[in-house]
Amino acid sequence: MTDTTTTPAQASGTFAIGGDLVVNRLGYGTMQLTGPGVWGDPRDPDEAVRVLRRAVELGITFFDTADSYGPVVAEQLLRTALHPYADDLVIATKAGLTRSGPNDWRPVGRPEYLRQQAEMSLRNLGLERIDLFQLHRIDPQVPLEDQVGELKLLQDEGKIRHIGLSEVSIDEVEAASQVATIASVQNLFNLSDRSAEPLLDYATERGIAFIPWFPLATGKLAGQGGPLDTAAEQHDATPSQLALAWLLKRSPVMLPIPGTSTVAHLEENAKGAEIELTDDEFEALSAAAA
Repeated sequence: MTDTTTTPAQASGTFAIGGDLVVNRLGYGTMQLTGPGVWGDPRDPDEAVRVLRRAVELGITFFDTADSYGPVVAEQLLRTALHPYADDLVIATKAGLTRSGPNDWRPVGRPEYLRQQAEMSLRNLGLERIDLFQLHRIDPQVPLEDQVGELKLLQDEGKIRHIGLSEVSIDEVEAASQVATIASVQNLFNLSDRSAEPLLDYATERGIAFIPWFPLATGKLAGQGGPLDTAAEQHDATPSQLALAWLLKRSPVMLPIPGTSTVAHLEENAKGAEIELTDDEFEALSAAAA
């Protein structure tokens, strides 16, 4: 077991994905470990491995990746750096977006494709079961029940433990829930872009993990003299660290996954989990962002 008693990630608290998969709430997203445009190998593969191993030392137990990051590059880096995995590590991956070049993403949700990618992720990660398997995007050309239904079959076969969705509406979560239990949702969400707030509230009420991607975006709030900049100075912290602290206070189901390609930036992000905002500070930042 990873000793998290004195690590920054432990300060973020814990959450049980699906009610039984306990992780420290501060996680790590692997997208930035790949090449430009989320395509190909990283410029410094050795540093990528160091980042992943340092994340574990910092108490991070939840790693989010996808078959399309690279593609396959991020999954294979996780295996290189962390396999055999400690008992408390949770690897979440995704399928449903295909790649034909840098910065090009195309949804494909045919059941046979999702099954193939799940099998490939098991191989690339070196796992017998994927703890959290997420539909990366709903394919509008394929009935939703067919896409989620295939993930339910994989779950019934013991190849995945929990099912998640990415970039979805409340209506889509409710429709998918008629087919399978949805343990997580992953949508764009940060202090300056809260368009997914209704979904966050829905997830909070139902104990569904909410995984915000692009979590540390701050926009103009971090400008010199701005509310985030001012609060950061008061805490002797960076605006990004304050943005992370705000996310963690926003909801107990929030699992931020800030990513980076350097150990120094990783360590800086992790310290954000140790910052405790007062209720007044939280409300002030919320109002300023609104």
